[in-house]
Amino acid sequence: MSQTVQFQRPDGAMVSGYLAQAAQPVGAVVVIQEWWGLNDQIRGVADRFARAGFTALVPDLYRGQSTVEAEEAHHLMSGLDFGQAAAQDVRGAVSYLKGLALGSGKVGVTGYCMGGALTVLASTLVPEADAAVVWYGMPPLEFVDASKIGIPLQAHWATQDEFFKIDGVDALEAKLAEAGVAYEGHRYLAHHAFANETAQGPGRLPQTQYDAAWAQLAWDRTMRFFGRQLG
Repeated sequence: MSQTVQFQRPDGAMVSGYLAQAAQPVGAVVVIQEWWGLNDQIRGVADRFARAGFTALVPDLYRGQSTVEAEEAHHLMSGLDFGQAAAQDVRGAVSYLKGLALGSGKVGVTGYCMGGALTVLASTLVPEADAAVVWYGMPPLEFVDASKIGIPLQAHWATQDEFFKIDGVDALEAKLAEAGVAYEGHRYLAHHAFANETAQGPGRLPQTQYDAAWAQLAWDRTMRFFGRQLG
């Protein structure tokens, strides 16, 4: 069962989001969109989490806007205040799910591409979260205060990613290790967006490529991780 809901940010502003409800929830997850916006693909991801037992909420970070054009997606992403999105929108979404008291009452955060970068930031800015899973996205290192990450973190990286180079991942992982973060990283011989089933065929961006095998492995690892941390 799914619906559009309204939830409150810490600053009092209201935000809408897509809520996919699990029939018998183990816990809950905030799912953060790619740069395309709150589209059918990310709704499908939320629905998949719900079928797996995690009620999922996708905050509408672009306030009703979405696109299939890379240039427009870049424009929308460039207009987003990442700090505000993590500390206000994502934190508000986590608090909303906490208020529903689903299953264990624990709430995770996960995101893809731009949403992956926001997941890293949220792990430093949303103390109410219980765990986080990053999918091929990270913010500039200078914005990551790893000393503030107090939750278990899992990440899925593509070694052939042209948007988020693997040497940047090396630097991020070194920073996480230095801070003693409970971190579990996985790397795949894949391109950016390897878990997005729409990143295939003639319409895909040339830097992206869906890979069903790696996507399934990463999903299985995510399920085991969230099962341990949120169950």
